[in-house]
Amino acid sequence: MSLKVKTMAEWATEGKDPEILFWVGSAGSFDDRAKKITRSFVEILNQANVEFGVLGIEESASGDTAKRAGNEFLFQMQAMMNIEIMNSYNIKKIATTCPHDFNTLKNEYKSLGGDYEVLHHTEFIHELITAKRLSISSNSNGVKITYHDPCYLGRGNGIFDAPRALLKDAGFNILEMKRSKKSSFCCGAGGAQMFKEPEKGEKDINIERAEEAINLNISVIATSCPFCNTMLTDGVKNKNKEDQIEVLDIVEIISKAKKEF
Repeated sequence: MSLKVKTMAEWATEGKDPEILFWVGSAGSFDDRAKKITRSFVEILNQANVEFGVLGIEESASGDTAKRAGNEFLFQMQAMMNIEIMNSYNIKKIATTCPHDFNTLKNEYKSLGGDYEVLHHTEFIHELITAKRLSISSNSNGVKITYHDPCYLGRGNGIFDAPRALLKDAGFNILEMKRSKKSSFCCGAGGAQMFKEPEKGEKDINIERAEEAINLNISVIATSCPFCNTMLTDGVKNKNKEDQIEVLDIVEIISKAKKEF
């Protein structure tokens, strides 16, 4: 399938403003697994005929990792550079597949001059369906699935309903883990922990969380964060369950539901 993607520079050359900016993020740009999530979201945007732009080579890291690691100076440098570029394109609305970038762009750019409407991709897709710009047909037939709430999406920003609504629309049987929604359990990647080895303890956090999902006897673990995807995939592999359980982003699940489940 040929994808249609324009940079903001190309939109500017045409003298037009797209509906949204798709903030791809560092994971979605460089991590091979997360690139598949990026591609799936672009496919959905194309199917819904959404006019969107990306920053391309003008996009830098959001600064989330630097801030969580305690380097406020680096965070502000990265943020202000991004804000200057986005404001030059008159950006008003942003969608992103990464809750870490979502939280940073939404809540931590305002004080630096970056005031935007920021949506997580599950929110934006739900908006498209509600507005009848996108329809979901499903062959999932009640496949058992569980959803892991990313910290920066759920507990951090109160977004619990949109991801679950999409899974229900696709016809899945959602089984909740014991710790979910406001009481959810971290995958182990937050707070810049993704980029360091864990401290010694009885069990790694991602393995603990993967076990919680595996015990539900489900076929799919749904995520909506590239970091959570990596951590839970590693947890499932640790339990030698990768042939029985898939870890997929919700946007991948929506696309796959049309064909395979």
